[in-house]
Amino acid sequence: MREGDWPPASGYAAGRVPAADPRVTAVFVANDDMAIARHGLALLAAEIERSPGEPGEPGAPRGAPIDRTPRKAVTRKGTPVPRVLFGAAYYPEYHPADLLKTDLDLMADARFSVIRVGESVWSTWEPENGRFDLDWLQPALDGAHERGIGVILGTPTYAVPPWLARLYPEIAGERATGQRIGWGARQEMDFTHPAFRFHAERITRKVVERYAGHPSVIGFQVDNEPGLHLLHNHGVFQRFVDWLRERYGDVETLNREWGLVYWSHRLSDWADLWRPDGNAQPQYTQAWRRFQADLVTEFIAWQADIVREYARPEQFVTTCIAYDRPGVADDELTRRLDVTAGNPYYTMQDGFALPAPQDSPQSWMTRNTWALYLSADRMFSSRQEPFLVTETNAQAIGGPWVNQPAYDGQWRQAAWALVSRGASMIEYWQWRTLVFGTETYWGGVLPHSGQPGRTYREIARIGAELETAGELVEGLIPDADVAMLYSTPSKWALNAQPALGQPDGGPDERSYQGIFEPFYRGAFDAGCQVRVVHTAQAVAEEPGALAARHPVLVAAGLYVADDATLDWLTAYAAAGGHLVVGPRTGYADAEARARRDVQPGRLADAAGAWYDEFSNLTEDVPVRGPAGGMAFPEGAAGTRWADGLQADGAEVLAGYEHPHFGQFAAITTRAHGQGRITYVGTVPNAALAEALFRRLVPAPGPWSDLPPGVTSTGATARDGRRVRFLHNWAWEPASVRVPVPVRDVLDGSAHEAGAELPLGPWDVRVLSETAGGDVR
Repeated sequence: MREGDWPPASGYAAGRVPAADPRVTAVFVANDDMAIARHGLALLAAEIERSPGEPGEPGAPRGAPIDRTPRKAVTRKGTPVPRVLFGAAYYPEYHPADLLKTDLDLMADARFSVIRVGESVWSTWEPENGRFDLDWLQPALDGAHERGIGVILGTPTYAVPPWLARLYPEIAGERATGQRIGWGARQEMDFTHPAFRFHAERITRKVVERYAGHPSVIGFQVDNEPGLHLLHNHGVFQRFVDWLRERYGDVETLNREWGLVYWSHRLSDWADLWRPDGNAQPQYTQAWRRFQADLVTEFIAWQADIVREYARPEQFVTTCIAYDRPGVADDELTRRLDVTAGNPYYTMQDGFALPAPQDSPQSWMTRNTWALYLSADRMFSSRQEPFLVTETNAQAIGGPWVNQPAYDGQWRQAAWALVSRGASMIEYWQWRTLVFGTETYWGGVLPHSGQPGRTYREIARIGAELETAGELVEGLIPDADVAMLYSTPSKWALNAQPALGQPDGGPDERSYQGIFEPFYRGAFDAGCQVRVVHTAQAVAEEPGALAARHPVLVAAGLYVADDATLDWLTAYAAAGGHLVVGPRTGYADAEARARRDVQPGRLADAAGAWYDEFSNLTEDVPVRGPAGGMAFPEGAAGTRWADGLQADGAEVLAGYEHPHFGQFAAITTRAHGQGRITYVGTVPNAALAEALFRRLVPAPGPWSDLPPGVTSTGATARDGRRVRFLHNWAWEPASVRVPVPVRDVLDGSAHEAGAELPLGPWDVRVLSETAGGDVR
């Protein structure tokens, strides 16, 4: 008999002795259910199971543990993992080497199953041109593998080493023609330049070839948050001209499609095309944005194809997406990858409180609970499947003046919210808080002291819960009461010609989001769950099929759309769907040219409503229903925009209380075929949007009767089981009466229908519906 104590390393060390004895064929381990059983036993069993001569990690001695790493969330072969992957970005190269063992032991204690490494240090991998140092990461991968922690290996191409910038100054990216981006940050380069591509390919091949065979490596991340800059380099512009030539054929076609008769911009030759810097023509800008996104998609796909030359069949390839990047079209970018991965960041503390403030402006770091769910739904939308979270808040995120680490319980809430919407991995940025560099005050799981504290304890609790929940919550398909069309081309167009203004009278370059997001929030506040669908994904289906699966479809801010897309929308309604049209939808064609149609373009007849004028609103305008019609709550109002909407066969659901705008309808509805089209001619405030969705989805299911501050979301597991998530986004405790029998996934308790389940402050409960669960 050998004895171990609390640390996992102790159990592992105790097990090494019998494992090395060829007479030992079995081992009995007993303890008080502490870490020796959870970690030491797993490693011990792995060693005993290894047969003589079985290959292990590079350089490992005979008898080292066999591969016990968790499997990835989604592979090219669709292999499911046994649990949601859980971990953090880890940079051992930033910290003293003697911390490695401590770090990995703490990760194992926190039930980490994955780390991401290597993506930020090209100058460490290749200190000088052609001199490579590839072995420094081996101890971290070996240590991770010993503890059952999988590794996502990053390629380091987003942060160029100084020697490369010195030897090839021409690879510097240009934000404007001839104005190079200064070195000293990251992503300063022209990633299309042949010199950069040569060196990027060489370092990618070296790193991936060195470690693709390591048993800890479960997947690869190529580059990091691509699409930060719109590049204006000479070579980029020449590629743009070639791209236009291929797309349009000749300059006369381009002149006609872009309307270049305006202001004497007609081209006589391709050489006449001007640079984008001073451009004021919106059709040029639309094409430029499309082209820039194509460059990013091509670059990531190029790297992914290189990595696949070395990757094992079960290893996945992805990149991590910051969804606000100007050069990203996420649905097209992810098409050449194996799984979507994204980096949602959000304001915590009171930023999670419900009810949320009426006005909630957003940025790259979202604020308010509904925006957290929108981030998750956007990630799911990229491929319409479960996704990975490659970075998210560990502590405070942002500049040194932005410090809002979560309240107790909020880490759990955010993690389970993301899982409920399809996250198959939760990975924090980062493990240890840096003591130097730009991100010194982007807090990690461990603080600057390196001592485990409140953040570590809270995150370790999540790890234990995910381990308990196991395969039930991996790869969930989230419920959807409402679908919303998302249009990246419309986002570009409304950035170039913003429809909405700022309070100071300037343009709101987030005009697309300023239209789309209030509709999403209204659905969330009404207790509805949303499926975000890219326009191209929607129209690839038969209208009737989508109407059967998503009977309510919102098209708000769909400014850029070709005739076929708009006709598809009317066919969706005719097939039985309820189409909800919002401001600016249908106004422009695929070239971002305003349509000559009565607005909304190609939809007015079916909608039974039209307009030929519109106005910005500098103040909110109250709305009211007609006598005997739909009632609206106190404070319901239109904001920022009003179409001069005229009902022409449609029923008026709401009008404005205003001496001028009162002559127009705010909301109309009309039956069309087997379905209906509702037109919303304004950007609804939170009260109006919630009331609208309560009408659109009057019975969102038996879980909709909830106290203030509590949300309920549902999903379907891979094996068809129904999973329910209850969150209390408030300081006040709450309770929920369950409408169906449930089992608490985390503590195993069973509850009959009608039982009251308590929720503490900032609490979450994960339930399995055991019988008669709602299908949504």
